[in-house]
Amino acid sequence: MPKVSLDVPQQLLDDLKIHVGDDGKFVSVADAIRTACRKMLDQLDEIDSRHGRIGDD
Repeated sequence: MPKVSLDVPQQLLDDLKIHVGDDGKFVSVADAIRTACRKMLDQLDEIDSRHGRIGDD
């Protein structure tokens, strides 16, 4: 899997970490970021489809 490096504001990272770990929804910060990216891409696909920019493949 390719690696990506990015700068994240501390407040955003702190907020993400609340949801990571044994009591959280995600097993790692990387898992939380991957999940958020997938959800965002799905939402963008839905918007593009509604606006006729992509097909319904």
